[in-house]
Amino acid sequence: MALVANGLVALVALLHAYFLYLEMFAWTKPAGLKAFGNTPARAEETKLMAANQGLYNGFLAAGLIWGLIHPEPAFGFQLQLFFLGCVIVAALYGAWSVSRKILFVQGVPAIVALIATVAFASP
Repeated sequence: MALVANGLVALVALLHAYFLYLEMFAWTKPAGLKAFGNTPARAEETKLMAANQGLYNGFLAAGLIWGLIHPEPAFGFQLQLFFLGCVIVAALYGAWSVSRKILFVQGVPAIVALIATVAFASP
C-alpha cells in the first residue's frame, strides 16, 4: 500500500510539473489558452504573472519528488506531508479566489495522496 501512496504523491508532483509547463511555456499557446480559458490578448498581458505562478508549481513538484526520493524515510515522509499540505492550501485559496475547478484539479488529488500517505506510508 505504500507503493500506492507513493504513486499518488508522484501523480500530484507530475500534475504540478504539468502546471509549470502550461503556465511558464504554454500560457500564450493553444494548450495554455484552452486550459485556462484565456484570450490571446489577456494571455499576453498576464504571461509574466503566469510564469511566476508556474515557478511556484515547480517548487511544489520538486518538494514532493524530494520527499519521495529522500534516503531517510522519516524525513521524506515529513516532506511529503508538508508539500501536500502546501498544495491543498493553494487549491483552497485558488478555489476561493479564482475558480472552484482548482479544488478538483489540484486539491482532490493532493487530499487523496495525503490520506493515503498518512494511512499507508508512515515510517
